[in-house]
Amino acid sequence: MTGKVVVVTGSTKGIGKGLAREFLKRGHSVVISGRKQTDADAVALELGREATSGAKAIGVACEVTDYAQVQSLWDKSMAAFGKVDIWINNAGMSNSRFAIGSLLQDEVETVPRTNLIGTMNGSHVALKGMTAQGSGDIYNFEGFGSNGGKQKGMSLYGATKFGVTYFTKAMIAETKGGPVRVGYLSPGIVITDLSVRDKTKVPPKQWAFTIMIYNILADRVETVTPWLVENVLANTKHGARIAWLTRGKSLWRFLRSRFIKPGDRFPELKLPTAA
Repeated sequence: MTGKVVVVTGSTKGIGKGLAREFLKRGHSVVISGRKQTDADAVALELGREATSGAKAIGVACEVTDYAQVQSLWDKSMAAFGKVDIWINNAGMSNSRFAIGSLLQDEVETVPRTNLIGTMNGSHVALKGMTAQGSGDIYNFEGFGSNGGKQKGMSLYGATKFGVTYFTKAMIAETKGGPVRVGYLSPGIVITDLSVRDKTKVPPKQWAFTIMIYNILADRVETVTPWLVENVLANTKHGARIAWLTRGKSLWRFLRSRFIKPGDRFPELKLPTAA
């Protein structure tokens, strides 16, 4: 095997699936992971057709909030390929964009468990395994709230991403000088099926503002993931932050939007017009 072996949690859809596709297209084997084995197998079969240089894709079911299942994900990846070079903690979910007191109890429990505990579980398992094998890279996904920014309706999601960034920073400090590299992946605003579902969980007036921001700042999976993958593969720095939507790029897009109408770039996000 000449290529790397990559594990991507939450890779049966969205940006995780996009990352898996790009690794396979570059000749690197990927472990596709999702909550359901049938979904993981289906995506592995689909994306495996795009693999080059003998790369392979396998599917492994994993609920990232369950430590035993995360350990099983590592063990099955090792059994299939004999090594894991890159582990990406991508699995995550958002909450409905309502005030804290209006959120459902299920959201209050599941969003932090998936985004924060899931990342901690994955990092712990991967760090132990990669330390034992003598090398490896771990990347944790940042998102809105990672820099302490606040926005109405983003309380749970933002808090989890703030926590992920703190946790990753601590990991980077503790693993300095060791055999495992740790870093951040910051994709910016990426339109996925999760974004489409969000429109049913956001007050209409707030959704209109969200659409405006998306039209200025957001990108599609197929735009962002090739760049992220190329930079992950090229990175040799411990503590690297691989960020697509930098502060400078955001500022430029806002300035440009004053003179050029961004238009309706994402028609699938529009709310139906009332009859």
